[in-house]
Amino acid sequence: MNSINRKMKRISLVVCALAAIFFTACAQQKQKESGEMKKKTLVAYFSASGVTRNAAKLLAEVSGADLYEIQPEVPYSDADLDWRDKQSRSSVEMKDLSSRPAIKGKVENLADYDTVFIGYPIWWYTAPTIINTFIEANDLKGKTVIPFCTSGGSSIKKSAEDLKKAYPELNWKEGRLLNNVSKDEMETWVKGL
Repeated sequence: MNSINRKMKRISLVVCALAAIFFTACAQQKQKESGEMKKKTLVAYFSASGVTRNAAKLLAEVSGADLYEIQPEVPYSDADLDWRDKQSRSSVEMKDLSSRPAIKGKVENLADYDTVFIGYPIWWYTAPTIINTFIEANDLKGKTVIPFCTSGGSSIKKSAEDLKKAYPELNWKEGRLLNNVSKDEMETWVKGL
């Protein structure tokens, strides 16, 4: 009788474990179908002067996203950013489309994110080459990628086209220029995506 009780207990435990697995899978499927599973968003940005940083912070706040700063391994000095000097670091990098300035750090748990906003200032009518470094250092396939930028006089159009052409395998959505955008304007844009 004792061995029968042990067998019954084992069978009961197995049945309970299988039931728990079944009900967990059903609950997860129901969450997926109802859209309740939490999708994570990342706002990754490079900012040379702080303008893009401000836009990125507002975007992260409005979208409930995590924030990640793309930082050059060697920070840019004011002289490096002097676009009027053809020998400045930024001028030299932007003349060489194969330039990939080194970045420090990396995004933790990138696989957890479904959507990645990538922000940058416009340099020479396009994204700085450090943005290429970031894209090439991170696996963004299968994610929705949305560019945003700040600029003293250019639109996002050429830079977005350049990024789509360089990385056609990514799932790009239309981006936006975010100069002096209000919180209400940001919310409207994010809700419309």
